Amino acid sequence: MRANNKIRTGRMMRNVFIASFILPTLLLYLVFTVYPMFKGIYLSLFDWSGGSENYNFIGLGNFKELFKDEIIPKAIRNDYILLFGKILGFMVLSLYFAVVLTRFKVKGSTFFRTVFFFPNVLSVVVVGVLWRYVYNPNLGFLNSVISLFTGKPYDFAWLGDKWAIFALLPPAIWAGVGFSIILLIAGILAIPESLFEAAELDGASQWQQFWNVSLPLMWEQVQTAVLWITMATLSGSFVIVRIMTFEGGTDNATQVLGSYLYFNAFKYGKFSYGSAIGVLILILALITTLGLQRLMKRETIELT
Repeated sequence: MRANNKIRTGRMMRNVFIASFILPTLLLYLVFTVYPMFKGIYLSLFDWSGGSENYNFIGLGNFKELFKDEIIPKAIRNDYILLFGKILGFMVLSLYFAVVLTRFKVKGSTFFRTVFFFPNVLSVVVVGVLWRYVYNPNLGFLNSVISLFTGKPYDFAWLGDKWAIFALLPPAIWAGVGFSIILLIAGILAIPESLFEAAELDGASQWQQFWNVSLPLMWEQVQTAVLWITMATLSGSFVIVRIMTFEGGTDNATQVLGSYLYFNAFKYGKFSYGSAIGVLILILALITTLGLQRLMKRETIELT
């Protein structure tokens, strides 16, 4: 009987200990993520300017307006240009540097990891301001380098052109690729060295070792990196657009859904319409994430 009581007491203490860690995090998640999400969905069904308590229910009126808004297709296109451009840039660079820094025994690899990760600790605002100087038509580093090689003055307005959305890709990739590099390095280091030695004895080249050993065994890290990029891009591209091109560039060339939401809600006072755009972002993020998960789904290889 005493033994049973001790077991029950032990289980209770264990559950209390676990709950003490889970409940605060769950509470913060409910308050700062779940509640705002449902509040946004609720507000999207009303006509509300944000300055009064007068909520005029209009049902799906804001969503009907979304389909008529000519800027929405541009914003969606720009979001996906940034998304797939970042996925391609992130994965090519992070896979390359992760393999080089682990499999080729580069001297000072710890230093290079720190250098690559450093932009991740910078504020997006700092990154945006820094790259505005890089792209400056008159004093910018990029135009100066081109002028140096061509021998002629070059004053192209990288952020004022209709293709300016592509100019946002280098700073976005530079600012976040370090996280993916560290993540993939951890995946490669978790692979037993004996597998690489066996592949080398079988005559496998470095490329064959990467394709047949490294990539399959760190596929979960690759998936995590891609999904992280997806969520960060669809929900957070607004900041770099706002800093580098102010109100979405020339003729909304760099407008994304996040920046368009911000302008409608806080500049034009159309909070309910902004909430409807937020719901659209949520739907697109869910569809894209589920689609990428399905596309990248493969049998997990377990190390024993």
